[in-house]
Amino acid sequence: MTRDFADTRALFDLPEGVIYLDGNSLGPLPKAAAARVARTVTEEWGQMLITGWNKAGWMEQPSKTGDRIGRLIGAEPGHVVMGDTLSIKVYQALASALEMNPTRRVILSDTGNFPSDLYMAEGLCRTLGPDYNLKTVAPEQVLEALDDTVAVMMITEVDYRTGRRHDMAALTARAHEVGALAVWDLAHSAGALPVEVAKGGADFAVGCTYKYLNSGPGGPAFIYVAPRHAETARPALSGWLGHEAPFAFDLDYRPGRGIERMRVGTPPVLQLAALDASLDIWDKVEMADIRDASLALTDRFIAGVETACPGLELATPRDHAMRGSQVSFRHPEGYAIMQALIARGVIGDFRAPDILRFGFTPLFINAEDVDKAVAIIKDVMDGALWDRPEYKTRARVT
Repeated sequence: MTRDFADTRALFDLPEGVIYLDGNSLGPLPKAAAARVARTVTEEWGQMLITGWNKAGWMEQPSKTGDRIGRLIGAEPGHVVMGDTLSIKVYQALASALEMNPTRRVILSDTGNFPSDLYMAEGLCRTLGPDYNLKTVAPEQVLEALDDTVAVMMITEVDYRTGRRHDMAALTARAHEVGALAVWDLAHSAGALPVEVAKGGADFAVGCTYKYLNSGPGGPAFIYVAPRHAETARPALSGWLGHEAPFAFDLDYRPGRGIERMRVGTPPVLQLAALDASLDIWDKVEMADIRDASLALTDRFIAGVETACPGLELATPRDHAMRGSQVSFRHPEGYAIMQALIARGVIGDFRAPDILRFGFTPLFINAEDVDKAVAIIKDVMDGALWDRPEYKTRARVT
């Protein structure tokens, strides 16, 4: 294990002259990933053809890689599996949890949750019928909103806009106290901070891998099912690879053993190869060290920007316990400001209606990057360099 993040920084392919503060949206390319994927293409797919499913271990990849991610989220071995997209995994977890709590009809979430999670919940409720509904409250009101009408609490641990962090253990304990199940979305916490799904009592957890875990655009998602539910949770999406015996080609579905039943479709072998290369870097570090470095970087960034740019309003909690690994500021011209920053080599992103969002990954971001970024932000704000037509034209991806 290393605490010297100069060593890990050297393992990423970072463009010259760029300060990349958007790894919370799309992680950068690990240097080893291109060769790893190329080897999978040429030596495995190219030479083994279909025999790669057995010879190269493609069929076992989702579970083996799931265990590697399990270490980062505090999961028991054998209870995380890869595949599909995060939205699909949200749907699976919600549907299974609702079926396990059949006398209740309410999914509780918060208004800061990622919209796709809410859309999946709304769609599932429409499918199940008019008695089912999604209830959303302000993030600060989730604890008091948990009552004996709630079937499932679905929360993203770190708010994608503000970086506010929920208390997983406290909210899960309260959910269980009132007879609800807890589904956690770890999209902005896996790889960003220490996560303890087992100790925290989560019933289900899901997450993506293309952010802090650097699997590349469209990288596969993961799902965790607590051991107490592993043999009873019924997958609503009964895909053939979640079958007890996929190659028996039975006409009737029988769920596989444990976490294997949460597999749906054919695993994305090339994307898993890229993720595998990234996880080799994660194997070199401890999440506690990542967290310490992250808090130091975000503290430094907050202090620097607030001193240099009083016109930007901090949206991220100052309290370490309530902060993920990103810092967000508000400004009415947030989109244009971010485009001006990107043009000058500081890459963050914008989230409507007014959030400038900056992610901090100590694996490749250091204090010097923070200071340079603050200086560029100051120049952009002091000179109103964002106030140009080309920076105000919205692109499809913000």
